Amino acid sequence: MNSYGDPSSARGRAQYPGPDGDPGPGADDAYRRSGDDARGGGWSAPEGAAPPGRAPVTPRAAGGRASVGGSAAVPPRGGAAAGSASVGPAAAGRAGRASVPVSPAPGAAAGRAGAGRASVPVSPAPGGPAGRASVGSASVGAASAGRASVGSASVGGRAAVARASVSPVSGGPGGPGGPGGPNGPGRGGRGAGDPSGMARAKKRKRTNLLIAGFAVFIMLAGIGVVGFTYYSTNVVLPDEITPPQATTLYAADNKTIIAKVGDQNRTLVTIEQIPEYVQHAVAAAEDRNFYRHSGVDYKGIARAAWNNVSGGDKQGASTITQQYARNAIDNLKDDTYGRKVKEAIFASKLNDEYTKPQIMQHYLNVIYFGRGAYGIEAAAQTYFGKSVSALKPDEGAVLAALIKQPEPSATHQGYDPAINLPAAQDRWNYVIEGMVKEGWLGVAGMPERPTAYPKNIKSPKKGGIGIDYGVDTPYGNVINYVREEMRDKGICVDKDTLVTAEKPLCSQALMAGGYRIRTTIDTKMQAAAVATAQRKTKGSELADQPKNLMAAVVAIDPQNGRVVAYYGGDNGTGTDYAGKNTDIAGNISGGHSPGSSFKIYTLAAALKANKAIESRWKGKAFTPEGTKFKVSNAGDDDPDCHNSCTLRVSTLKSLNVPFYHVTEDIGADKVIDMAKQAGVTTMWRTDVDPAKPYDLTKSDPKDLAPSPFFNVVGYGQYPITVLDHANGVATFANGGVYNKAHFLYSVEKQNPSTGKWDKVATEKLDSKRRVEQDVVADVTSVLKDYPAAVHHKLDDGRKAASKTGTWELRGDSSDNGDAWMIGYTPQLATAVWVGNVKDRKPLILKDNRKVSGGNLPGDIWERFMNEALKGKDKLDFPPAANKGDPNSGDGEAAPPPPPPAGQPTIPGLPTCDPLTNPFCPRNDGGNGGNNQNPGGPGNGGNGGNGGAGGGLLPGLPPNRD
Repeated sequence: MNSYGDPSSARGRAQYPGPDGDPGPGADDAYRRSGDDARGGGWSAPEGAAPPGRAPVTPRAAGGRASVGGSAAVPPRGGAAAGSASVGPAAAGRAGRASVPVSPAPGAAAGRAGAGRASVPVSPAPGGPAGRASVGSASVGAASAGRASVGSASVGGRAAVARASVSPVSGGPGGPGGPGGPNGPGRGGRGAGDPSGMARAKKRKRTNLLIAGFAVFIMLAGIGVVGFTYYSTNVVLPDEITPPQATTLYAADNKTIIAKVGDQNRTLVTIEQIPEYVQHAVAAAEDRNFYRHSGVDYKGIARAAWNNVSGGDKQGASTITQQYARNAIDNLKDDTYGRKVKEAIFASKLNDEYTKPQIMQHYLNVIYFGRGAYGIEAAAQTYFGKSVSALKPDEGAVLAALIKQPEPSATHQGYDPAINLPAAQDRWNYVIEGMVKEGWLGVAGMPERPTAYPKNIKSPKKGGIGIDYGVDTPYGNVINYVREEMRDKGICVDKDTLVTAEKPLCSQALMAGGYRIRTTIDTKMQAAAVATAQRKTKGSELADQPKNLMAAVVAIDPQNGRVVAYYGGDNGTGTDYAGKNTDIAGNISGGHSPGSSFKIYTLAAALKANKAIESRWKGKAFTPEGTKFKVSNAGDDDPDCHNSCTLRVSTLKSLNVPFYHVTEDIGADKVIDMAKQAGVTTMWRTDVDPAKPYDLTKSDPKDLAPSPFFNVVGYGQYPITVLDHANGVATFANGGVYNKAHFLYSVEKQNPSTGKWDKVATEKLDSKRRVEQDVVADVTSVLKDYPAAVHHKLDDGRKAASKTGTWELRGDSSDNGDAWMIGYTPQLATAVWVGNVKDRKPLILKDNRKVSGGNLPGDIWERFMNEALKGKDKLDFPPAANKGDPNSGDGEAAPPPPPPAGQPTIPGLPTCDPLTNPFCPRNDGGNGGNNQNPGGPGNGGNGGNGGAGGGLLPGLPPNRD
């Protein structure tokens, strides 16, 4: 027997039942009965028992079920010729056709019946293409057989041919006189001997073969493309990917976070730092088969694909591995089915390369948890204020529940408990139930099942996450300085051509580098500076003052140069009133005229030039030879000391004329050099617009004086920054030993392999003596008398040295535009400036008094110093060295000594000698006029409207104090 009759063969033929419905005998081939009988088994009714009606025909085929419909009259066996049926091959794997010719019964009209054809689609066995069977129809007896259609049948299974009845209808189609019949219209039947029919059959066969071949080609090509994609795709593995990480800035205690900046708030952790129950919670929420599948959930993909195609909700069916691939690799962000294929390939390769714990680690470091938190560590800090290693099982389940949708969308409010608590709790319960079902909770060796939803979840912070955490606070300016110092230390570079794996662009270093930076900021002192000087802080010194007033405070530890407090404005994106600013045109601004507070450098330069504190200098106003401006004191053309003013008195009384003479005597370059040595790095000339800065660290002072900086530098006309002034004061507080002011204590970067933090850079102190110790001792011996003179002594008798400074608004105005108070103890040096927020306006207090160094700036300095030094030891300064020649000045000789104690005084003369006591009350009532100050030798002042505070400087304002 050939294979067509074998039910187990992929090419098996159908078996047809006999009269009683039992399967008939098998055939030797598709056209003959066994024994060469041309009749088809099971197609004729029993003899004498074939009334017109419906005869069930159920052939057995090699596969599936097929129905043959149609009706025909079947005459009794005694009067009918046996009908023959042939079934063409319908083997699995190729297209075939089966034809069933039917012979006419005896006694029927002569002639050939019009043979109809019925196509029988045959479904293949698994793995094979469909074949087709053609069932012929012919007239039986005098009747014509209708068309019978055979439904699809699977080759190799069972096919049922539906009931077919043959009714004799004279004159019907194919019958005598009927269409296609012997005497009827139409064409002859397409029997086995019909050449045209055979040709058409062959053509159809060739067509079907071509179609089947093309389909096979497409399938093979698709398999090839997928295979090629898998083996040729260069998968970037997690060890080669560094996700963007936020940089965290800590205070000096290395514990308090003061700022966090970056495109993504992320801190990488290793799997050892993530508790196992937190890992299990994530698996229970996102991929319960994570530890069992090979990286791809094929059933899930099929289910999601059907749901998407059929119009259901769009589904992802992504495993944890696939989610990681999508989040970590840029070209997997689009939402297409092509992305799904590539995502699955990446996931499979990741699963081959990494263990499940490693994949979980990478996943938990990149996934988003809402509120700007990327990665499990940032999420733990954001929602619970603790590290991931300290999370409890119930807290871990809260974070796992967020992953599905951490933030609201147009269709769902998400699972942030602060926004959608009921949904968050439902999702949490789902996670907990999943953990229990998987045996991760409530069994031996595992944590107990949590009984209640956590209540210690933190509320969201406004502006407290991600890129702007700390930027929009006074710490923002600290961030800017940190970036500059990272560049100076070579941690980052400014040019693309210099970028390496270890040295990113400075513009990107903080945003994506993931550094851990310890700053020098002391949180207690910073809080004191903000509480004292920030306008919007309730109870500050500026809280209820006119809105145009602005203050800046910088405090430095003299022993190491660490900036412990810095207030230059309310954020890091606006004007920094304590430091430098660069506008869009590249102009650098930021200085303020220091006035008499700059005289500390002039006094030190004089002492270095062997001028003694008690040396005497002319004090009366005058016009220098060859110039057009008049040098005067603040409202006093003839001070009490007249032309015999000691440097001590001149400093304490803030007299300008004696300091002009000193500067002219020793040279303006000597004053500039002393300021440079103390720590002043930049000074602006104000006779140009905009004011032009000069870098003192890169210039020889001899090249800067007398032009552009003339002798008026001796009493503080030329602007400097608050930070620089504080650094200079710190050098005096440290006995003349200079330490560069800095904000960076240390920089660390995480090792991606070990998770440990490696040192990238640390502060490198380079303490240098730049000012003679005796010079500083004598300067301090004068300045320590100043706090009492201006009513700003520190609490509990703490010793301090200080100096005020004031500069006028414009050359034609008696109002002030800048006011200072600088001072120090051995432990802390502080500079305070008060000026304008924007446009340069008169500095007037709410009680209509003019702002000067002794009132508002002095109040801020005193309050800050008391708060910052609370609990610190009270230290004294070294005694004066009395350096220099007392007779080295250009002033008149000392007046006769006052009468001995107890001697009668002359009525009308003061009992307090102003020549020896600078704090004698004034009796001349003079407040004087204003000076016109030069931009250089021989030039008259060109005072004007000036610029805004915090960087836009006055054109050439006259000096005030």
